[in-house]
Amino acid sequence: MSISKGLTRLGRRKSAAGLSLESADGWFPVGKQRELTADAAMKISAVNACVEIISNAVGMLPVFIMDSASKRRMKDHHLGRVLWERPNEAMSPFVFFRLMECQRLLRGNAYAWIYRSGYGDPVELIPLPPASCEPVIEPGTGKLWYLASEPKSGRMYKLDPADILHFKAYSHDGVRGVSVLHRAQQTLRTAAAAQSYEQALYENGGRPSGILKTQTDLGDEIVLDDGTKIQPKDIIRQEWEKVHAGAGNSFRVAVLDMGLEYQPIAMSNADAQFVENKAVTIADISRFFGVQLYKLGEGKQSYSSNEQNNIEFFVSTIQPTITQMEFEETFKLLTISDRRRGLEVRHNMMALLRADAVSRGNWYRTMREISVYSPNDVCDLEDLPAVPGGDTRYASLNYVPLEDFRELSWRRNAGGGEKGETM
Repeated sequence: MSISKGLTRLGRRKSAAGLSLESADGWFPVGKQRELTADAAMKISAVNACVEIISNAVGMLPVFIMDSASKRRMKDHHLGRVLWERPNEAMSPFVFFRLMECQRLLRGNAYAWIYRSGYGDPVELIPLPPASCEPVIEPGTGKLWYLASEPKSGRMYKLDPADILHFKAYSHDGVRGVSVLHRAQQTLRTAAAAQSYEQALYENGGRPSGILKTQTDLGDEIVLDDGTKIQPKDIIRQEWEKVHAGAGNSFRVAVLDMGLEYQPIAMSNADAQFVENKAVTIADISRFFGVQLYKLGEGKQSYSSNEQNNIEFFVSTIQPTITQMEFEETFKLLTISDRRRGLEVRHNMMALLRADAVSRGNWYRTMREISVYSPNDVCDLEDLPAVPGGDTRYASLNYVPLEDFRELSWRRNAGGGEKGETM
C-alpha cells in the first residue's frame, strides 16, 4: 500500500492532539499546572518522607501546662482534657498536631476552631480545611478577622482571632503563610517530571524511542471529515504509539508497511545523568523542608555525623515550629488570669531523644551535675514516679546539697576545720 493511500485511511480517524513542535502539550508529564497540588506533591517520595518525618516529630511531643515561675507542671489544669487527652472526639493529640503540621507544610496555613463552653473554656479543637478559612483585614479599622465555614453545616462565620488557632509557614505579611510547595514548585515539578519520565521509561520496556524513516514525501496536511487539519507525520506517530507504546505492548514485534523503517535512538546513562539528577533534586527538596539527607536515605551515613545532624534537625527545623505553637496556644487557650499567673503551654522536646538512650543519658547527667535538674526532674521527663529525696539538687563539689555548698566550699579552700570536716 502506498503512503498516500495509507495516510488517507488513517486520517479519517480523529485522535487527540499528540506531541508536536507547534504544541507543547505532550512534552511535560506534569502538564500545564502552575503549581503542584498537595496530593500530587506527596506522590514524590522525598516530599512524602519530609512531611512524614516533620509531622510525626511534632505530633509525638507531649503537651503540658507549666508555671513559668516555679517550673511546675499543672497536671490538673482544665485544658488537659483538650491538649493531652482528646482535642476532639475524632482525634488523639498525636493525630491532631500531626494534621496541623501537615497542613502548615503543604498548604501554608493550619487552622483549628476553638469551641468554648458557656464560661469561655476551650472544650474542643476542630481542624478546619485551609480552603474553608481565610484571614482578612477589615478596611478602615485594620482589625483582623477570620472568615470560616463551619464543617458540619457549611454556614459561614466571622470569627475573632481569639477563636482560631492559626499556625503559619513562611509568611510575607505575618497574616498568611506560604506553603513549601509554592516556594519549591520549580524543584518539585522537576522531581515530578523525572518520576513520570522514569515510569514511562519502564512502562515502555525500558527502551528509548526511535525514528520512523521513509524515502517518500509525506505531503501536506490532511483535512479530516469534520474539517480538522492534521499533519501526516502526526497520523503515523499516533498509529505507531497506539500499537507499540505502553506496558502491555512492550517488546511486541513491529510490522511496518507504507515503506517505513524504524531506527532506535540509543540513550546512555552517562549522557542523561538520570541518577545524578535525581540525587540533586532530593537534596534540593531536603533543603526546602529542612530535613537532613541521611533521614531520606541519601548522603553520607555515619553515626557521629548523623547524631549531630539529628540535633540540628531538632534545633533548626522542629524548635521554631514548636515555639510558634506554644505562643499561639498560650495566648488563645489560656485565660488572661492564667497568663498573669505565669502559666504557659509547652511541648516537651525531650521526647524526641527517647529513641537515643546514650544521648538522653548524657544530657540528664550533664544537667544534674550543673544543678539544673534534680533526680525527680529526670524522673518526670522519663514518665517515672518520684523517688524519696529526689527534689534535692546537688553541686559539683563532691555532689553536696546546694544549701551547704557555700560553707563546704569555704572550708575546703581554707584547708582547715576539725578532723572529719574537710572534704
